[in-house]
Amino acid sequence: MTDDQVAGARPVRTRRALLAGAGAAGAAAMLAACGGGDDDGAATTSPGPQVTNTGDAGGGGRQDSQSLARTSDIPVGGGAVLSAQGIVITQPSPGEFRGFDPKCPHQGCNVTTVEGGTINCVCHNSRFSIEDGSVQSGPSPAPLERKDVKVSGDQIALA
Repeated sequence: MTDDQVAGARPVRTRRALLAGAGAAGAAAMLAACGGGDDDGAATTSPGPQVTNTGDAGGGGRQDSQSLARTSDIPVGGGAVLSAQGIVITQPSPGEFRGFDPKCPHQGCNVTTVEGGTINCVCHNSRFSIEDGSVQSGPSPAPLERKDVKVSGDQIALA
């Protein structure tokens, strides 16, 4: 028989048991406080956030419904690298918009600029056409991968 099991001895409480008990008591207190104060005993619920017509009501999981840029953001004869959205959008001629994957096929660096009619990867100086993503110069063995885009009003989104 151990010292803890001696008749009449108080049970030994471990730190783990003490913390578990304190956590359970705290959780019970929080649940009691959240019970609401209605006299009829019915629980009330929050109506949640107001739904508006802006943004993606699907939570951003549907890429085709999310605007990437405005048409005015993309210069004619140039383009923009949208790193956070994972796309390069170009406008080779007025009103004609193209989308490309920003990953350079050479070694996977992301392209960083669109200047002088080309999409440029500064890692190893590969240059790609703003028209079709084809290799214009550099070590890249393949063109940039196309991404279909659509224009709705003045908004550009993935198709």
